[in-house]
Formats: sequence, C-alpha cells, structure tokens
Amino acid sequence: MGLISVIGSLNMDLVVRATKMPRAGETLAGSDFHLIPGGKGANQAVAAARAGATTAMVGCLGADAFAPVLLESLTAAGVDTRCVARLAGISTGTATILLEESGENRIIIVAGANGQVSEERVAAQWEHIAQSDLILLQHEIPLPTVHTVIARAHSAGIPVMLNPAPIYPIPAQILAQVDTLILNEIEASFLTDSPVSDPHSAGNAAAKLAGLGVQTAIITLGSQGALLFSAAGGEIYQPAFQVTAVDTTAAGDTFVGGYAASLLAGASPAEALRYASSAAALAVTRLGAQTSIPTRVEVEAFLAAHPSN
Repeated sequence: MGLISVIGSLNMDLVVRATKMPRAGETLAGSDFHLIPGGKGANQAVAAARAGATTAMVGCLGADAFAPVLLESLTAAGVDTRCVARLAGISTGTATILLEESGENRIIIVAGANGQVSEERVAAQWEHIAQSDLILLQHEIPLPTVHTVIARAHSAGIPVMLNPAPIYPIPAQILAQVDTLILNEIEASFLTDSPVSDPHSAGNAAAKLAGLGVQTAIITLGSQGALLFSAAGGEIYQPAFQVTAVDTTAAGDTFVGGYAASLLAGASPAEALRYASSAAALAVTRLGAQTSIPTRVEVEAFLAAHPSN
C-alpha cells in the first residue's frame, strides 16, 4: 500500500454531554466531560492508518499539555508524526463539543497552532510530502496553504482528496485540480448553489461538481447514505448502515480516511465507498473523535455481518 500524507489540523476535543443544548442565557447541568484527541486532519490520519494505510501527518501543535497527548494518539495508531511541529507561544488547537443525548453535536473550534500551518512551513516539508501516493486536505488550516498544496500536488502528479470542511468558497481553478472531493449535503449545497437533501439531489450536485473539473465527487447524506459520481464511472449509491448513534463526532473524518485507505489498497470505488460507510457507521456508535475510529479488522467483521447492505 502507498503513502497517504494528511496535511491538516490537530485539536484537543473538550466534550460536554447534556440532555439538550442550552438556550441563550440558560444554564444546564451536563452529565460528563471528556478530553479526547481530535482535529479533522488528525482524525483522518488515524482513520487511514487504522484502515491499514501507511500514513504521515503534517501539521502544528502548541508547546502545551495537550500536544504530547495528541502526538501519542497518532503514534499509537501508527501515524508518522515527524512532520508535526511543536510551536512555542501558541496554544494547541481545540474544539469544544456540546453533545446531546440524541448523538447530535455542536462544535466551536479555536485554531491555535493550526493557524500556523503556512505555505512556507509546508514547502519546508515538501521533500517528505512529495513521496506521497495521495494527499488528504481539509479546511481547518489556512486556506492559502490548502490551495497552494492542491496546485503543487497537481503539478507533481500526486492525487489530492479534499474534504472542504468547514466550508468556504473554492476558486474554480483550484477545484478543477482536486481529484476526489468528499463533502456533506450542506457543503455540497454551498458549492453548487443548489439544495441537496436526498440521493437524487446529491447525484445532481455531484455531477455538477464533476462538471467543474473534479474527477470524483462523493456526497455523504448521514442516515440516507452516500452518493459517488465520477465522469469515468458514473453514479454509485451506498445506503447507510442502520446503527444506534451515540456521537456523530468524527464520522465524516472516519469516512474520508477509510475511503482513502481502501482506494489506495486497490479497492474499486464501490468497494471503498462501502468500506468507508461501514467504518463511519461503527464510529457513530462510540463516544469521541479518535477514540471512536474502528480498525480494519472491526470494519471487516461489521461488513461480514451486513452482507446485504
């Protein structure tokens, strides 16, 4: 299996569980509190590594108490952290997550050291990054860095997979250099300026994104499954696996990392889509971000138990 380099964010997740979200000015008693390693970049790196891919992380941490915990979580999953810098005078990124009993969440992110993943810092690591067979990117580091990496990877012939979350506008020339775009219905609606709420509208939006130059567009729809469209292979729909959700945090990241690893291991897009969907389904049955991400062995057992999905 080739090398996946994930260039992105590392956060400590501060998770508060409560029966419901408080209204403005309201104080509620929470049931429990957890510190859990997270960040979209780190989550996707862990997901790819646990799915069996050789994975490296590129990013920044502060020089605080959270940094060694996040590094240990990556290392324990088998992720190469040699390109993760520790910076003095700035905090490690954090995500405060308010989690309802239903499993739904609301998240507030403070970038911290993630904001220091600059174009210059990535350029200094390019010798390592250039060895990649696939580069994974998200929107939790500075957008100029994301766009520069996409353009440089495209010129070098390295496939790029982009998960544009949180969503921001993407210049047309940059979007056309993305090989695989994985996004949810809200992000797809934003980029295509059209409502996406079900597999049919997702198919239309994915085809529109492919028409803008993206080779493969995948739109995740939560309990309604996922829709893949590529100019070469057409449309593939993967129904969702039915599970009881405990916490949806990192489900999307688990999907992205699982899809990337499976595809790089030689799976067809349909097979990779099924693997990613099952990995995400397992993730929502567990609390937290990286603590919820399953291994390949767990996913394969789950798939064996759900042969008809």
